[in-house]
Amino acid sequence: MKNGDPLKKVLFLCTGNSCRSQMAEAIVNSQENSEWKAFSAGTDPAWYVHPLATQVLEEIGLHYQGESKHIDHLQDLSFDLVVTVCDDAADNCPLWLGSGRTIHHGFPDPAQAEGSGEQILAVFQQVRDEISAFIAGYLFNSLE
Repeated sequence: MKNGDPLKKVLFLCTGNSCRSQMAEAIVNSQENSEWKAFSAGTDPAWYVHPLATQVLEEIGLHYQGESKHIDHLQDLSFDLVVTVCDDAADNCPLWLGSGRTIHHGFPDPAQAEGSGEQILAVFQQVRDEISAFIAGYLFNSLE
C-alpha cells in the first residue's frame, strides 16, 4: 500500500473456482507490500479447492487454504479489476456485470489434464507458473 491508500481489489473469476482462480488469489495475496487484495469466485463452483492446486502452491512456499465460492458471495464488493481466467472465453468463462474494469486472460484448466500423475502435476505447475508470470507482468507492473 502506498501513501495509506486503500487496497485495490481484483477478482479472479472462472466457472468452477477450484484451480486457476484459486491459485491467482493465493499468488496475489502472498505479495508483501502489494497494493492489491485478491478474491476468487466461480459461477458454478466445484465447492472444493483441487488438492493439486494447493500442492503446487506449497511448492513455491504458499500455504493456501482457500474456499471455493459462488460469485454471489462477493456481490456486495466492488472491484477495481476483474480477470476472467478460463481458457476459452466464449464457451467456458462467465460474464462479469459488476463494477471494475474487466480483462480476459485465459489459462488451460489443469483439472482437465490427462495422463500419468506426474504429467498431470506438470500441467498444474505450468499453469501456476503462467499465472505467476501474468500477475507479475500485468498486475504488479502495468497497473500500479
